[in-house]
Parts: sequence; structure tokens; C-alpha cells
Amino acid sequence: MTKRWLQTALCVVGFVSLAGCGFHLRGSAALPEVMQHQVYLQVSGGGEFPRSLAAALRASRVNVLDTSTAGVATLAVPTAAFSSRMLTSGAVQRVGEYVVGFDVQFTLTDATGKTVIPMQSLSLSHEFAIDQTQFSAITSETEAIQRSLVREMTDAVMRRLEAQARTGGVATPAAASSAG
Repeated sequence: MTKRWLQTALCVVGFVSLAGCGFHLRGSAALPEVMQHQVYLQVSGGGEFPRSLAAALRASRVNVLDTSTAGVATLAVPTAAFSSRMLTSGAVQRVGEYVVGFDVQFTLTDATGKTVIPMQSLSLSHEFAIDQTQFSAITSETEAIQRSLVREMTDAVMRRLEAQARTGGVATPAAASSAG
């Protein structure tokens, strides 16, 4: 009986503490008015990024179309490309540093073709160090970082769309860069 009471008391204290600290779940993004109901998503290339971005838009209650339709806004992503390069190398060094980058450019036009958000450029990157003799580890680490960058880039694009919705009007071009 006392064990059950103690568990209940701890749960209540936990919920009260969580409520008191101001924590709240992040709701769906408030998107620009032109894409409130549906949008044509046009992403160059394939891979995980178009699926991730479409899922984020659907989570915000937007119907994502696979084909261009009259009267529908277009979210165009002409660039979504990964890059990777070695930062350090040497004859004596066995451990090398690598950087994996992900660059995305996007623009939003309304149903009439008027630019709502001019071309935006986002760039994210992560560095990692690894033993150069472990080739399979390099590949698996790069793939894991790419998956992480896709999630981060999806969030970054959604934040840009949300920022435009809050400010209204036409957004100004801006470049963002972050390294992790």
C-alpha cells in the first residue's frame, strides 16, 4: 500500500513540476497562408529529405501534392545536396577529421506564380574524427550524420516557413549556416 502511494505521489510531483516549469510540447508549425491547405512539393533529386519534408508538412495539416495543380502554391527545392571532405590527413596520422555538409535552397510561390519566399539558402554540417583504416566505419558514420542532417534541415526549412508566416509579406533572402 505504501509503495503504491509513493509511486502515485512521485507521479503527481513530477507532473506538477513539469507543468510549473513552463514546458509544453511544440505544436505544428504555422505555415504561410498560401500553403495552409495544400502545396506542391518539388524537390530536386530523391533520398530521405523529400520524404522528411513532406512528412513535416503533413504533420502541420498540409496536403502535399506530387504533381503541380492549378491554384496550388509550390514549394520548390532545386538544391538538396550532401558533400563530404577530409579536413586533416597526413602520412603519419591514422585519425582523420571529416566534415559532412548538407546544402538546401528553396523558394515558395503562390498559386499565381508570385514569389512569397524568395530563394533561401541553408547549410548545415557536422565534423567527425575517425581512424582512416576503418573504411566501413567512415561509411556508416557518414550515413548516420546524413540522416541527422536531414532531420535538422527539415526543421530548419519548417522554421523558415513559420517565420515567414509570423511576419507576413515577402521574406528577404537570407543564408543560414551552422556547424555541429
